[in-house]
Amino acid sequence: SNAVAGQSALDRMACGLGGKLVLPMIKEHIMQMLQNPDWKYRHAGLMALSAIGEGCHQQMEGILNEIVNFVLLFLQDPHPRVRYAACNAIGQMATDFAPGFQKKFHEKASTALLQTMEDQGNQRVQAHAAAALINFTEDCPKSLLIPYLDNLVKHLHSTMVIKLQELIQKGTKLVLEQVVTSIASVADTAEEKFVPYYDLFMPSLKHIVENAVQKELRLLRGKTIECISLIGLAVGKEKFMQDASDVMQLLLKTQTDFSDLEDDDPQISYMISAWARMCKILGKEFQQYLPVVMGPLMKTASIKPEVALLDTQDMENMSDDDGWEFVNLGDQQSFGIKTAGLEEKATACQMLVCYAKELKEGFVEYTEQVVKLMVPLLKFYFHDDILLMNSTSMPLLLECARVRGPEYLTQMWHFMCDALIKAIGTEPDSDVLSEIMHSFAKCIEVMGDGCLNNEHFEELGGILKGKLEEHFKNQELRQVKRQDEDYDEQVEESLQDEDDSDIYILTKVSDILHSIFSSYKEKVLPWFERLLPLIVNLICPHRPWPDRQWGLCIFDDIVEHCSPSSFKYAEYFLRPMVQSICDSSPEVRQAAAYGVGVMAQFGGDSYRPFCTEALPLLVRVIQSPDAKTKENVNATENCISAVGKIMKFKPDCVNVEEVLPHWLSWLPLHEDKEEAVHSFNYLCDLIESNNPIVLGPNNSNLPRIFGIIADGEIHEAIKHEDPCTKRLANVVRQVQTSGGLWTECISQLNADQQAAIQELLNSA
Repeated sequence: SNAVAGQSALDRMACGLGGKLVLPMIKEHIMQMLQNPDWKYRHAGLMALSAIGEGCHQQMEGILNEIVNFVLLFLQDPHPRVRYAACNAIGQMATDFAPGFQKKFHEKASTALLQTMEDQGNQRVQAHAAAALINFTEDCPKSLLIPYLDNLVKHLHSTMVIKLQELIQKGTKLVLEQVVTSIASVADTAEEKFVPYYDLFMPSLKHIVENAVQKELRLLRGKTIECISLIGLAVGKEKFMQDASDVMQLLLKTQTDFSDLEDDDPQISYMISAWARMCKILGKEFQQYLPVVMGPLMKTASIKPEVALLDTQDMENMSDDDGWEFVNLGDQQSFGIKTAGLEEKATACQMLVCYAKELKEGFVEYTEQVVKLMVPLLKFYFHDDILLMNSTSMPLLLECARVRGPEYLTQMWHFMCDALIKAIGTEPDSDVLSEIMHSFAKCIEVMGDGCLNNEHFEELGGILKGKLEEHFKNQELRQVKRQDEDYDEQVEESLQDEDDSDIYILTKVSDILHSIFSSYKEKVLPWFERLLPLIVNLICPHRPWPDRQWGLCIFDDIVEHCSPSSFKYAEYFLRPMVQSICDSSPEVRQAAAYGVGVMAQFGGDSYRPFCTEALPLLVRVIQSPDAKTKENVNATENCISAVGKIMKFKPDCVNVEEVLPHWLSWLPLHEDKEEAVHSFNYLCDLIESNNPIVLGPNNSNLPRIFGIIADGEIHEAIKHEDPCTKRLANVVRQVQTSGGLWTECISQLNADQQAAIQELLNSA
């Protein structure tokens, strides 16, 4: 229709020209239309407002309060089409401006939409209000939703009951379909807070799945299956188990009837997603259902799209309604692909990843057929999500296959490896490329030393060299564009996006090198030397801070995994690393401080003078007034950890007696979990060896130590399965045996800290 075409054109104009240009031109027209007595103008004005939100994001954000208050008035408009358009605008803004929209307008928007959902005379308005509520709750922070949960649930339940009756009596289903999805969205956001409302909804939802078997109710049934599985995931296994068996039987019955379902049946994609959620809820107990689930899932994941090479005349004869999309190849030729089934294929690939991740060795029976399906799809350029899922699956499938022994695992890896390396060299989309690189790095970590042969190393070295050279070249091109006469704020925004994308690829280069260094140790250094000049270039003082950060991270890995041989590169990185400890960028400081820590821990004797030189610089960072602010805390904690590592591994480089009381006063670490474990382990070493400085005269420091341990537990600085937790609990138990000292330690803790100490004792 003309209206839809106009809306799409407005959206493209806003995105293409930007809000700075479009909003001032269009705002005046929209305001006039919204005040027009003819409902068609008000409807068009609201739909136009919905269309420009994405493109005019920055400019509309400043006047959002005014816009939202105005739009909410139209939920009371006398004409239902205008009320519909107002719901559309609220839902679109809830998505375009999330989560800021939810934070500012949670009370107004949720109340108004719930009231509109009770517009019994207009099913389309009711349904669209429910759809807008879905947009609102999907991106609503849990803490904001909880105060309205009772009211939300009450309205949703009463509407569901009415609409269920209408379905039975009149066969109307439009509103019920949306309400069921709204319930699912609320449960998904509320998580465990939805438990009290579980019994209110589950019987009715099961009733719908059981009885809505007619062809015209397929979508409702699919959405209800989705709702049940999302509620189950939200409330958790313990609560859901009372219905798990019934739900599984209903799903199994539908699955058994799968052969009767038409290829375009909407239930198929809902079923596939529901099975994956059931897998997450039931864990290992889900394995028994795999024989039923895997057949249809593999069939959907194996869908081959129709493709065609057409001349312009043929293309014009095929309408978009046939589900074809075209790319113009020039010379009056176009490449066409029929998109029907691609979303379902992507969902199926996602579910296979979920099963591999959740069931691990329980999925081993299916790894071979899944690998044979997934690896060729690394060249499936028609759908990014399918490419992303395939690359994500590779390390997970290797983990599943590990149980079959090294020979089977190696065969599977050989089938994957070449395809992954080729994909890294040829994938044009940076988002997909970064995921493939990350996946390849994870695979190397799973397979370890010996997984790459000389040909692999040769090809990979050339590709990584090319990526780094491209990184520097792109930076130069962006600098040239900044000198261009057309350069403005919008161009800068676009250049910044390109820069972010390049940096993300650089992080993945670092991931791959990390996995190679950690697997191959110092024997891989001769191969690395072809990349060395480029990595050295990254840490030059004039480079942007992300370059220096990731360059230092790569040298950190070399020190950590390739010492003492790493010292032969000291002339390239030691001076920049020491100078970077006090860098203005917290990310660079963090990388430098981590480097000093691994020098002390793994570097060997050659690094002693540098540990001594670095110490006062680390202390300066730790003692700076803004050391614990949000942006600085990770760098600061790495500095504290590095000081601890110097005292532990290179005690002759530092006056331990002088530094130790200061180090103790900086604990606990809780933002950087890895470094927190190092620090707590060193603290345990000192306590277990009865270090007099740490314990203090007559154990006078023990209450302070209890406070450190309690705060670490409160901030979940150490996972309960970590051996360090047991060591800390033993320290506490030792004090527990001496009554007076225990009382003194506990009495100086607040209620939260006392509860944390108890939690630690219970868990270890």
